[in-house]
Amino acid sequence: MVFVAPSADVSDEAVIGDGSSIWHLAQVRERAQLGTRCIIGRGAYIGTGVVMGDNCKVQNYALVYEPAVLGDGVFIGPAVVLTNDTYPRAVTPDGALKLASDWDAVGVTIGDGASIGARAVCIAPVTIGAWATVAAGAVVTADVPDFALVAGVPAKRIRWVGRAGVPLERDGDGWVCPATGARYFEENDSLREATND
Repeated sequence: MVFVAPSADVSDEAVIGDGSSIWHLAQVRERAQLGTRCIIGRGAYIGTGVVMGDNCKVQNYALVYEPAVLGDGVFIGPAVVLTNDTYPRAVTPDGALKLASDWDAVGVTIGDGASIGARAVCIAPVTIGAWATVAAGAVVTADVPDFALVAGVPAKRIRWVGRAGVPLERDGDGWVCPATGARYFEENDSLREATND
């Protein structure tokens, strides 16, 4: 079952997964695809053809412009903006109003389990890695590795985080999550989870 608030504007061409909720004043555009159990908060915008995985949360007044792709379990905080135009202009060089055919939309891609903090802006085209965290108010202008915590303007990696979102602590030659005990290893400016192989 899908819940759509009476004041929400959901296109008949959108595909909404079972168990999803779309709250007051939200807009979901044509050909958008939402997975199962997604939550779209008050006043949020989901652009034409945006693809979202299962269990995503898009908080109040966030703007997810096409062609963004969100993996499973992605969190988009309040008033986040995912852009889609590298060189934005309202008009062409000769002063004519630009039409959709006058530019090529580029998107933000967000990996499984990643979180984007309140009022952060992700400047397309960028990729936010799986389980990464973008701090509130950050401006992301470059790709973010898996498990990275980035902050600032422009955003820079300041820590590593685990699947629980908690900053990792150094433990010998690796890293450990204080919340779960999971271990991680750093190689070439990237982080990988330890396996039991």
